[in-house]
Amino acid sequence: MAADRFFAIYLNDHLAGATLGLELAKRAAREHPGELGLFLARLAVEIAEDRLTLIELMETLGVKPQQYKVVLAWATEKAGRLKPNGRILRRSPLTPLVELEGLTLGIHGKLLLWRTLRGISRGPELAARLDGLIARAERQLEQLEPHRLAAAEAIG
Repeated sequence: MAADRFFAIYLNDHLAGATLGLELAKRAAREHPGELGLFLARLAVEIAEDRLTLIELMETLGVKPQQYKVVLAWATEKAGRLKPNGRILRRSPLTPLVELEGLTLGIHGKLLLWRTLRGISRGPELAARLDGLIARAERQLEQLEPHRLAAAEAIG
């Protein structure tokens, strides 16, 4: 059925986004000392867990992960490091803000995914699981925002 095909594309696109977000969070955690680095390391663990949850849900729904999308997302994060940021050989003061905004966008996307799945879910067990994932994404955004604002303050 065409609807199943489009739903599979939708879920695979989110899996690719989760892959990119995980790679970004892991790299940023390594590059930031102190409180921000610790926060990003914890966030990376949660993003990895959420990504695995998505893969489990896809398996339950009979949707096969499209590996080319996952590999492309992984490579996109690596290539994103090459973008001009106002400095040639070292990190720019702009880099933390761009990284944190990228993570914010990814978490917003994940929140929308969980809400979409919650809206079409059947059964109380899945609904409860999705409610927990929604709450976690909302908490991640709430905790990320002060770091994002601090990074913006640091450049301007």
